[in-house]
Amino acid sequence: MAIQKTSREEILKQSASLFKIKGYYNTSMSDIADACGLLKGSIYHHFKSKDDIGIESLKFIHEYFNDEIFSISYKDDLQALEKIKLFVKKTDDYFLHSEGGCLLGNLALEVSWTDTKFKDEIKSYFTNWEKALYLIFKEKFNDNKAHELSKEFVESIQGSIMMMNLYNDKERYLKVGQKMIHLLE
Repeated sequence: MAIQKTSREEILKQSASLFKIKGYYNTSMSDIADACGLLKGSIYHHFKSKDDIGIESLKFIHEYFNDEIFSISYKDDLQALEKIKLFVKKTDDYFLHSEGGCLLGNLALEVSWTDTKFKDEIKSYFTNWEKALYLIFKEKFNDNKAHELSKEFVESIQGSIMMMNLYNDKERYLKVGQKMIHLLE
């Protein structure tokens, strides 16, 4: 194997992909090193442990969603319908082109009950997702309804991602976004 220099970001991207596909506990440091074209020991120049990589992978994906998707909710130059359409499109672009489903959803099931660091980061991600949808929905609905809808749709999206992957049927997933759009039409 040719050894190469790899950035911290590339290690996080490869790790996130492996964790989604193989699971956290079934992914070894050797798997991560192989995916990055590194010797196993080289990873320790960037991260102290697999748990460190796991937490940083969650934060990496969370930051991506904050910057690229959740931030749409804060755009003052767009109406609610425009926001939700863009929000759905960008979310679709991510999940329809990302093998293995949702890293944070997968790890919520696999590791959050054993490690509070993981649980706290995963909860923060889903809370931010709910808040972003709430900000869009509150442009048309009262506070209680907007909160209810935001929670319902995050749960529906996560469930539909699982079902999409299980049945290899993206229509199940796409219907959730369409329902959000129709609510604001």
